[in-house]
Order: sequence, then structure tokens, then C-alpha cells
Amino acid sequence: MSGHSDLRSAVKTLFPFSHLIGIKINTLGGKKLSTQPETALSLAKTLENGGVKADNILIWDRSNRELRETGYSLKMNRKGIKIFGTDSQGIGYDRFLTSHLNIGSLFSNIQSKLIDSSISLAVLKDHGLAGVTAAMKNYFGAIHNPNKYHDNNCDPYIAELCDTAPVKNKHKLAILDAILVQYHRGPAFHPKWASEQRTLIFGSDPVAVDYTGWQTIEKLRIQVGLPPLAEEDRAPKYIRTAEKLGLGTANPEKINIIAEEI
Repeated sequence: MSGHSDLRSAVKTLFPFSHLIGIKINTLGGKKLSTQPETALSLAKTLENGGVKADNILIWDRSNRELRETGYSLKMNRKGIKIFGTDSQGIGYDRFLTSHLNIGSLFSNIQSKLIDSSISLAVLKDHGLAGVTAAMKNYFGAIHNPNKYHDNNCDPYIAELCDTAPVKNKHKLAILDAILVQYHRGPAFHPKWASEQRTLIFGSDPVAVDYTGWQTIEKLRIQVGLPPLAEEDRAPKYIRTAEKLGLGTANPEKINIIAEEI
């Protein structure tokens, strides 16, 4: 993805070592269907091994309660990797709205002020409204009013949120946790429609990553006789909108997938 074979050069290509890097996880799905601590901490350790100081890594989401319920130990100390939510004392949301196209939201101070570079580490899931919730929709957890943006399959809102300055100017890497994929009746956990894929999908292009995640869900649905998302009027239209905004590509002919088995 980075074009470099050694870890330090690859990390440096994406992140200046002086930057505070925010790893935006998703802990909405409860213990079974959230970004697991092992995954987020392994990513943080990889960044550290690649030359980023542990003091410059922050794992975060909107709520300390949800972080704890997923198994995270909160850490706001200056030394080492930090883990905390927007609702931590002294953090909170911006005082003024970010307005862009159809978006009008207060961003978490973590996304808007504390961090310099951002990673979206999201769980790949079916979504009853958006069709797919993946790397781009993960940033709904960075604003105070995501409930406003679920009409019309969350389109154009997911794409336009990712086109705002606090996201677009800082987002560097999208990672989909497809270890356990909820391919139907998401975003809540339903074991009947969850499949172990033991896969992580990485990319610097969030549109290509979400497109690839979408195709993964469609394949799993076909395997068990479920209709395509479009037949349920749930195709993730926001992916095409994001492509039109210039945020990346959803053209499979332009998406180069490199598969590695570990």
C-alpha cells in the first residue's frame, strides 16, 4: 500500500513522526461487534514499532462507557498510548458548528483539535439504513448529531462529512475489521447472520476500502441466499457520492487488492 518494504519507511510515508495520531474505533456494537482492544492496541504497537512515539498515539471513541464495556482500560496520562472518549472531562465538542454542504455539526475536540492525523479503524457491518457501515461512516462517532444524517440511506451525509476539513485534512488510513462480519440485520449483533472472515482490509483510499467492504458483505449474503442490498433499497449510495466528491475511487478496475495471509 505504501510502496515500502520496511515498516519504518511505510509508517513515515503516512504519518510525520511529530504528529499525534488518532485511531478512531467503533464501540457501538457491544462486546461482540466492536473494535476489539487486541486489534486497536496491535495497530498502536505497529505504529510504535514503525517509529511513532507511544505518547503520540490516541485510541478513541465517543463514550468512555462504551470503551469500558468493550474491554478498554482508559488512559489519559501524558506518557504512553492514550485511550479515552469525547465525553472525558475537559474534552467534549467544539463550540462552533462546522458547516459544509448538508453538514452542520460540532466535532469532537479530539478530531478537530487534539490530533494531527487520523485512522478510521471500523468494524465492517450491514446497516439497516446506510446498507453498509464501514470506514467512512465511522466518523459519525466524531460529531454530536449523527442522528440527523440517516435519511436517504445516509446519503449524501456520510460522504459530505468525510469531505469536511476536520476529517478530510487529517484522515490518512482506513482499516476495516472484517474478523467477524455482520452481513444482515446490522448494525446490532445477530449471530445467525454473522460470519467469521478473519480479515483486515487496509487502504489509504477510504472509498475503495468501503467499496471492498461492501462487496464482502454482498458475497456473504449471496452465499446464504439473501438478496443484494439494492433489492432491499439499501445499496450504500454514499460510496458513489464520495467518489464524485473526489474522496477516492469505487471503480473495481482501479482498485488494486493485494491479499496477504498471516
